[in-house]
Amino acid sequence: MALIATGGLAFLLPVMTTEPIGLTDALFTATSAVTVTGLAVVDTELALTFWGQLVLAVLIQLGGLGLMTFAVLVWSALGLPLGIGHQAYLREDLNQTSYERLARLVRTIFRVVVIAEIAGAMLLCLTFIPRTGLGTGLWHAIFHSVSAFNNAGFSTFSAGLTGYATDPVVNAVIPALFIIGGIGYVVVADVAGRRFWHGWSLHTRLMLVGTVVLIVIGVGLTAILEWNNPRTLAQHEGAGARLMVAWFQGVTTRTAGFNTTDIGGLHDSTSLLYMALMAIGGGPTSTAGGLKVTTVVVMVLATLAFFRRRNQVWAFGRSIPLDEVLKVMALIAIASALMFTATFLLIASHEGRFLDISFEVASAFGTTGLSRGYTTELSGFGQWVIMVVMFLGRVGPLTLGFFLATRVTPRLRYPEGQVHLG
Repeated sequence: MALIATGGLAFLLPVMTTEPIGLTDALFTATSAVTVTGLAVVDTELALTFWGQLVLAVLIQLGGLGLMTFAVLVWSALGLPLGIGHQAYLREDLNQTSYERLARLVRTIFRVVVIAEIAGAMLLCLTFIPRTGLGTGLWHAIFHSVSAFNNAGFSTFSAGLTGYATDPVVNAVIPALFIIGGIGYVVVADVAGRRFWHGWSLHTRLMLVGTVVLIVIGVGLTAILEWNNPRTLAQHEGAGARLMVAWFQGVTTRTAGFNTTDIGGLHDSTSLLYMALMAIGGGPTSTAGGLKVTTVVVMVLATLAFFRRRNQVWAFGRSIPLDEVLKVMALIAIASALMFTATFLLIASHEGRFLDISFEVASAFGTTGLSRGYTTELSGFGQWVIMVVMFLGRVGPLTLGFFLATRVTPRLRYPEGQVHLG
């Protein structure tokens, strides 16, 4: 919240924008950047100067990397010791169980961020520099590399990446960046440092299998539903071009929020599919928001266990503890209540357009950033609602629940009672 407030005040400075913007627009832009969402009420290309875009990129980097992780990296660079209390907070933030693994993970995060973003920027220069010139093209490449790896979805082009819809470099580099950033640092560390499959943890296996399944569903259904839509895929000649656009839009939907086609031109069925994918999001300890892939996978496994009359949830030869299943139930319940409340408030305060409003809320919660063109039509109240949803979507609904809840040791045990369900 402090970073958002600082960023919002920075955007009010005259040097940041081509013309003055209001406080709410400034805070909305800062919130969208820190939560790596990508929803925009001001044009990044036309309304922000170079310095404004630079501040935006810094906020994206800090928000995506995580403030506590960034603080540890700076602390380590200065050679200062990390106290037990700070280690405990960071361990909770990165879902680690030991301090030894925590230190290794922080080093891995630093290496992955530096290598991925530098490599991504160098490759994107191959496309942007020939079209826009050396200096401008280099900045476009750096900004999009940072934005893509952190799953932010911000672009320095007013029309997004629609002008590069069939560019092979953009269609390879941008998805590679946000997929690596979105699967989580724990998974990256496992894949890079352990033996294939058998050496990977249960979390890594569930994450990778779930990601592959969601990519196949997203890309496949995008191609099927939008193949003959003249406002999206059908505006491109040839099956190869259409498949390329379907690939990019199908994989960017869950977390990144870039667009190479007109999102407002999607069929209603495709929009509903994208809302589900955006709500799922990416992986834990990653740059993505939403419910998280592993949450949905555990929910499916628990449902299958119930119908098979099993009293244990397991996958790949490992059981999943009951408290994790209860955490999944709490997460889904809180997320559902949050999205319902936000949608209700926006519909009650705005005129019609149920699909556009629901899409906006799902995008904000999943910190995705895709929009059917409704973001700029939000009232001041609507912007504040979306800001709250973006914030909670990034820090996680369970964080809110743990913050509000009080742990009390039970002194009594009650006899079981029967409740009729379903």
